[in-house]
Amino acid sequence: MDDRIALILVDIQNDYFSGGKMPLEGVEAASINASRLLSRFRERGLPVFHIRHLSIRSGAGFFLPDTSGSEIHPLVAPMADETVIVKHFPNSFRETSLLGRLHEAGVAALVVCGAMSHMCIDATVRAACDLGFQCRVAQDACATRALAFGPEAVPATKVHAAFMAALSAAYAEVLSTEALIQKIP
Repeated sequence: MDDRIALILVDIQNDYFSGGKMPLEGVEAASINASRLLSRFRERGLPVFHIRHLSIRSGAGFFLPDTSGSEIHPLVAPMADETVIVKHFPNSFRETSLLGRLHEAGVAALVVCGAMSHMCIDATVRAACDLGFQCRVAQDACATRALAFGPEAVPATKVHAAFMAALSAAYAEVLSTEALIQKIP
């Protein structure tokens, strides 16, 4: 892996867990894997960026400011010296300081994980690729939920698989957490 690689943890927040306002399927297992990646990056002294979504649009039902649901989950809680970037849109680069912070840190490659596979992971990875970053996604450190398209119900596993397949086609190398950990020197 590149020497100038960073970990981006996207929206691993309490509202996505059991008891939250938008629980995701498989979020606990995905977050354990994200925590493993986080430990590896910390051990190696590599940059870590936590992305925290705060909903500011009218009618938002989760990630509301000043609620425990919008807090980053304890499994991946940031350390005092780690960057936390607040966003209001699916794309972690939109109207945030993320791009500038990555450039300041000399980062050229990213490992991305978090939630939701079909929304913020997809938007962030595509944007990162378009901005010139080499991207890798820890597919088993991401979670999503079931969706509907017209009358068709799409199970969360199929949503996740479709988005990982699409990202792997042109935007990112999509690997397991274990494979990524082995690649981090």
